[in-house]
Amino acid sequence: MERATGRSEYLTRSVEPAEVNDYDSFAEAYSAENENNLVNAYYARPAMLTLAGDVAGCRVLDAGCGSGPLSAALRERGAVVTGIDISAGMLALAERRLGGDADLYQVDLRDRLPFDDGAFDVVVSSLVLHYLEDWGPTLAELRRVLRPGGRLIASVDHPFVAYTLQEPRPDYFATTSYTFDWSFGGQTVPMKFWRKPLHAMTDAFAAAGFRVSAISEPQPDPAARELFPDDFPAFSTKPCFLFFVVEVPPADTGSAG
Repeated sequence: MERATGRSEYLTRSVEPAEVNDYDSFAEAYSAENENNLVNAYYARPAMLTLAGDVAGCRVLDAGCGSGPLSAALRERGAVVTGIDISAGMLALAERRLGGDADLYQVDLRDRLPFDDGAFDVVVSSLVLHYLEDWGPTLAELRRVLRPGGRLIASVDHPFVAYTLQEPRPDYFATTSYTFDWSFGGQTVPMKFWRKPLHAMTDAFAAAGFRVSAISEPQPDPAARELFPDDFPAFSTKPCFLFFVVEVPPADTGSAG
């Protein structure tokens, strides 16, 4: 697989365009939309950064980095950041944001990651896992590349929200997919997510060898109250995303076992 900069370093399964979730087809519009909006700029990213805490000097993998806003914020806090994403279009935007020396790779999270065991202190994965039906192989790889005692901080669509998106309501306890249309910059694109019950999420983390240390339902940044007065009241009183902090046990050898 090639870095976004074009320097060939790793070779894995090629990434083919998909009919759904094709971020290459709307990368610019999506990046512009979430730059300063309520959901991403004043909720998802601040929550991830708060849960990450002090990352100065830490080796951080941004798994599903998109156009790089979270990577940029982590770098500003002193982290050494590597970004991976399936979308070449999003990585091109990330390189534009982060600079030509940015450590960026086009990687499908369903594949083996092109990094050594224990290469990272922290992995962040913001709003990514709900694209996957089976979290098992991905979580095993994220665990493998984390050092013993390392942390994974992940956010997903809240399972209660995903459960109520269609009528009749699906079986909450089943893992099921759902599709919908997103509109950005005059484009409408088909998306497909997977909904799982909460226990299936925590079971997946445990099966991969992680220990759950926090499950968070944070509030948006208070600054959003004045910036988005019409949307803030509902957004601050209803579930939206669910955030996890999970750890590799300190005595772990770091292998996926």
